[in-house]
Amino acid sequence: MIFDYPAWTAGLVGGGLIGLAAALYLLGLGRIAGISGIAGALMDVRRPEISIELSFLAGLTLVPMIAVSAGFQTDILITENPVLLISAGLLVGIGTRLGNGCTSGHGVCGMTRFSKRSVVSVGVFMAVAAVVASLIRPMLGA
Repeated sequence: MIFDYPAWTAGLVGGGLIGLAAALYLLGLGRIAGISGIAGALMDVRRPEISIELSFLAGLTLVPMIAVSAGFQTDILITENPVLLISAGLLVGIGTRLGNGCTSGHGVCGMTRFSKRSVVSVGVFMAVAAVVASLIRPMLGA
């Protein structure tokens, strides 16, 4: 079964679900739902209990697969070089460790709590992203 819906509804529903998940994580556990922090917690060998983090990351991975198998379609087609994508992902990961958080932690959770650090972080990474995209895309012929 394929569901027919206006294109803008996917972003609206997805954004709402991200906000709901972040709110439930904060209200239920008292922690910020930043993906880099959650993934980083999995790397901490001193923590005996990681089931919450594993559950959160499993949900991020499995829910899109379940949605597609239920008939929801996506117009996403990855056409970029896999080496370039992996390199970009690694650089983003390094940046999230240097900036003490990622876009979800600062942008979704931090800014909604009016964190000054998050407002500055979001401004910096958005500006850097715009500059890098402006410089890199012409080099790649895009």
